Amino acid sequence: MTAARLAALEPAAFELAARRVMARCDELARITSTPGAITRVHLSPEHARVNRLAAEWMREAGLQTRQDAAGNQLGLLPAADPDAPVLMLGSHLDTVVNAGRYDGVVGVLMAIEVVRLLQRRGGTAADTGAPAQSPFEFGLEVAAFSDEEGARFGKALLGSSAVAGTWDDAWWELEDPDGTTLREAALEFGLDPGRVASAARRPDQLVGYLEAHIEQGPELHARGESLAVVSSIASARRFQLVVEGEARHAGGTPYDMRRDALLGASEAALAVERICSAQHHIIGTVGQFEAFPGAMNVVPGEARFSLDLRGEFDGERDRVWDQISRELDEIMGRRRLRWHTREVHNAPALFCAPLLQDVVSEGIRATLAPGSRSAAGAGAGVLASRRVDDPTTLFSPAGHDGMAIGAITDVGMLFMRNPDGVSHHPDEAVSFGDVALGIRALAEAVAHLAAEHRSTQGAS
Repeated sequence: MTAARLAALEPAAFELAARRVMARCDELARITSTPGAITRVHLSPEHARVNRLAAEWMREAGLQTRQDAAGNQLGLLPAADPDAPVLMLGSHLDTVVNAGRYDGVVGVLMAIEVVRLLQRRGGTAADTGAPAQSPFEFGLEVAAFSDEEGARFGKALLGSSAVAGTWDDAWWELEDPDGTTLREAALEFGLDPGRVASAARRPDQLVGYLEAHIEQGPELHARGESLAVVSSIASARRFQLVVEGEARHAGGTPYDMRRDALLGASEAALAVERICSAQHHIIGTVGQFEAFPGAMNVVPGEARFSLDLRGEFDGERDRVWDQISRELDEIMGRRRLRWHTREVHNAPALFCAPLLQDVVSEGIRATLAPGSRSAAGAGAGVLASRRVDDPTTLFSPAGHDGMAIGAITDVGMLFMRNPDGVSHHPDEAVSFGDVALGIRALAEAVAHLAAEHRSTQGAS
């Protein structure tokens, strides 16, 4: 299907697709390990259930389905040439603890709907019963990645890392809070750890990777806009820090003799906020904090806390870490404390490919051109009043599967408005209207990419 033919589709087609997506987000939200909340972690019974349901929806849309050796659920719409590469669309189905219902999930379900809209059946009418086929020179593949969040084993992007061929066998020894290793969980799930390498894809097998996702921030909401192009995904470093002082009697130890590790760590956490808030696109978060021995009548002799440090550029992120380290040296020296740290995660920034940024921009423009009908707003079917020559471009402080997939292919992302930026929380939201616009924009982006691909292949 060309971009022109796609533009001829009635707005009702995108609205119907969006209604399916929203209803299915609700259905998946009921698959949880914690009654009254949404929690779905890697290699759990809930993971198996959502994979089966996603596979059912993929087959209904005409895709050929399989679960790979890392537990990712995949659906393929092949090109006429069985050896042709594929464009991968998707996101993840796992969640954090006590999650919202749209993070990751909405991107998988939108990808299924985009493929449904774009496919053809043997080049004839859709009711002929002929096998579904990609209308392009490349196939279309929907990926429902298995572990983007890392909520169970503490290591994010496990599923997409396996697809990217960057799996580290040391990960098999990671343990969840119950002491179950990743290897044991994989075996219980029905996976063979010895076959994980078979999930890897080669660069020549992929045209690229496109993902639709809620923004997980307030920018689009503040701007009053529905969609944005993503320029890059933040670089990230994560640390576990320990402050050592001296545990002594709370009543008998004068203040000038105290070496209170908790107060030193608290001052360090405030320094992280002060330093990072003065920077551009640098975010530092202390998300875990513990004091030992943890008795009410004992001056804390040790404190442990985490630091999640993100930035648009690796060099700026590292410069800020150096500044934080110097500040901690000063704080701990003044308080007669010691500190040390262990880095537990380091990921470089992922810059979205210029071509994929361009096609996503074209997709957004198609939803906002004068005279085109938009599904924006509560009522849907509203006439768009303006053309945006330069759709908003945002950098993503949140991590995504594209960070791993970028090791083997170009990555592009589409953001949708996330009211008030609430995410990783039950109040997380996205509107039906914005999902309808997002489906239209993503489908248009795929069609524009196919035109570019055809032009490039012809030129070569």
